[in-house]
Amino acid sequence: MNPVPKGKEKFGGNADISSKSQRRREALAVKSLAARLIDLSPSLLAQVPLDEPVRSAVIDAQRIRSNVARKRQLQFVAKLLRRTDPEPVVQALEDLEHLARRATARQHRAEAWRDRLLALGDPALGELMELRADSDPQVIRQLVRKAQQESARGLPPAAARKLFRTLREMDESEPLPAITDRQL
Repeated sequence: MNPVPKGKEKFGGNADISSKSQRRREALAVKSLAARLIDLSPSLLAQVPLDEPVRSAVIDAQRIRSNVARKRQLQFVAKLLRRTDPEPVVQALEDLEHLARRATARQHRAEAWRDRLLALGDPALGELMELRADSDPQVIRQLVRKAQQESARGLPPAAARKLFRTLREMDESEPLPAITDRQL
């Protein structure tokens, strides 16, 4: 009588072997990681800690335009990633995504305040100055009025863009308060 379960003999009786489904999930995760690396821009790719062979393979994959060849190179990048510890790479990608989400949130806050200031004028400016006394209300008021005049005349929104940049700079120093739906 053989105490080793059927199918485990070829693994030397090691019960720690993961299932075929688990190995497939892990392989697909590494392949997904390789695809994320290939989709990065060169400047973002430079921020990810990669071994030189992996970095070279990713750069080669980015240059390939043929779908079949690109897919083959993707498999090669995944193979190289399986030989290394993927955790630092995953962490670096998560950090990059977190920075992108923060930048997007900053853009949205500045846009929301710009739209609120253009729609409501001085009451919204007073509310902003209550919450943020670190900026010059006169400059913002002038930009709001100029943007409203440009809008009324059908001119390009140069002052609205400048107001947006001013609000974004304010948000970079300290985040602007979020605008709720009922405030709109």
